[in-house]
Amino acid sequence: MTKTRIAGVIAAVPTPFDHRGDIDSEAFIEHARWCLENGCDFLNVLGTTGEANSLSASQRSALMTTAARGLDGARMMVGTGTPDMETTVALTRRAFDLGFSAALVLPPYYYKPVDQHGLFVWFAELIRLTAETPIAIYLYNFPQLTGIEFSPALSARLAETFPERIHGMKDSSGNLAYARELAKITGFAVFPSTEAALADASRDGYAGCISATVNIDPRSSQQLWRDQENVALLEQVRGLRQAIAANPLIPAVKYLVGKRTGNAGWRRVLPPQLEITDEARLESLDDLRIGVLTEA
Repeated sequence: MTKTRIAGVIAAVPTPFDHRGDIDSEAFIEHARWCLENGCDFLNVLGTTGEANSLSASQRSALMTTAARGLDGARMMVGTGTPDMETTVALTRRAFDLGFSAALVLPPYYYKPVDQHGLFVWFAELIRLTAETPIAIYLYNFPQLTGIEFSPALSARLAETFPERIHGMKDSSGNLAYARELAKITGFAVFPSTEAALADASRDGYAGCISATVNIDPRSSQQLWRDQENVALLEQVRGLRQAIAANPLIPAVKYLVGKRTGNAGWRRVLPPQLEITDEARLESLDDLRIGVLTEA
């Protein structure tokens, strides 16, 4: 059983592709290391920002292997959720074998509406089938994309029934009242998807954040995590996130990573995502002031 306590600033890292559409392993490792060296406590690999659900199971497994060989698995959680049990089990077992700290698991998102007890049964089966590879599991709540929300009652039931396996949730709903309710569950670590929530982490009981925009300025988020009453820093962090999120989020994050690295290949996204080509949007991204307060 993985015992690493996951907490703090976590970047939901993007996945780079070469001109053939294959994963660019070298670019991935460079950016992941940069994030870990510049303020991130952990990384979330193969989440929404990583375009995981545009990749095949074999591609996901290959990137997991790349990440585990080039980075410290104890500082990574990895998305393993798919609509079918067999693939989810295989990826979750693979995550354990490669030494990842945790698996981040979406609900089976094709059939809906679905009864909350049906979701409980599905996760109970996942836990049973991965009993010999008992990696920690974090629920991934993203109802805008999946059409499914984990109710607080279901989340508490899973955490209470399987305390050795169900450790918490990444909540991408944007509903902080919901996140605060979940954070009341004993032993259940909640990670909102915005770094601005770090300012309220101690008050509201959050374990940190898991965010796409952390990729761009992890130092500022780490400083906010440590100095949660710093209003000026909060405004900087919130302003940067809002400016990036005013664009299609995944292409915007990848564009800015490419700008930092000088590697234009980072701009590539997989359909149905599209590269940002609008000049006004690109100029607004180019004009962002990143890390101004933290570098002063």
